[in-house]
Amino acid sequence: MLRRTHRRPLSEINVVPYIDVMLVLLVIFMITAPLLTQGVQVELPKAAAQPLKNEQPEPLVATVDAQGRIYLNVGGAEDRPIDADTLVQRTAAVLRNKPATPVMVRGDSKADYGSVVAVMTLLQKAGAPSVGLVTETPEARRR
Repeated sequence: MLRRTHRRPLSEINVVPYIDVMLVLLVIFMITAPLLTQGVQVELPKAAAQPLKNEQPEPLVATVDAQGRIYLNVGGAEDRPIDADTLVQRTAAVLRNKPATPVMVRGDSKADYGSVVAVMTLLQKAGAPSVGLVTETPEARRR
């Protein structure tokens, strides 16, 4: 007597190909992720921002207006625009004489983001260890 064996359907999923695909994707992302992260190094505050104290030296402020022109609060002509090379030279000279001088960027709200970032990069190139951003408090803007 021959017994008939009934085969039940196999209800298991073979996950080995999925694991292979996931490992390949993981390797691709691990290789490409460091290539995508570029930018300007900025120190972010650890707590709520406070105004500068009076004991600190007067900050070096680079201003970017709505048209992308650059101004610097040193050199005797604060109301005249300067070029990138002049910004780097004057900033480097101030930081050589007074290394503890805080460096700030004040950008017009209508200024191109790229212009503000370019000024921050130039200040870093001139030797500024950190660059702060000048902002208005929300109450000051309503007036």
